[in-house]
Amino acid sequence: MMQSDFYLPTSERRSSTHDYEKKSQAQFLRFHLVPDTNVMLPIFQLSEVLSIPYGQIVPIPAMPAWVMGVYNWRGEILWMVDLGHLVGLIPWYQQTVSSSNHRAVVLNANLGRSARSSHGRNEMLGLVVNRIEDIEWCNPDEFYSPPASAVSSELATFLRGYWLKQNGEMLVALDGEAIMAAMPKP
Repeated sequence: MMQSDFYLPTSERRSSTHDYEKKSQAQFLRFHLVPDTNVMLPIFQLSEVLSIPYGQIVPIPAMPAWVMGVYNWRGEILWMVDLGHLVGLIPWYQQTVSSSNHRAVVLNANLGRSARSSHGRNEMLGLVVNRIEDIEWCNPDEFYSPPASAVSSELATFLRGYWLKQNGEMLVALDGEAIMAAMPKP
């Protein structure tokens, strides 16, 4: 007896609609900021996830409070930013910590364009977060704009939109270019 699509488990059935849906979706890294805020950035804007021991980030004087300092990343200087503090949430130093390491993601300033900036070097930025959660597949065309009254002015500056998962969980999509633009200029 021949097997047809009708008898195949749904995980094995393929259709042009399924393929189209997959192509219109993008991968986002989901991470947590305190208090109770799940945010995400597109995977193509990120280079790496880091675990940095406390004391390895060297503070730099006369910088905004959300700039933690610099870190030696593969022999390069990587500026480290407290992402929660930058977007108006609780700074890392005011949180109760159960780990001896910072969790961070490395944001690529070139954001999927050429591998080198106009100055001939990569521009990267370390974003310290509370914890790394998971990878999400979602369609950026399905992002919603939040009501102005529901978002702080600090967060609104970096907001790309929000996405509702099927289970009702809301994920805030951030704009990597806006985060890079906030960095102090030399």
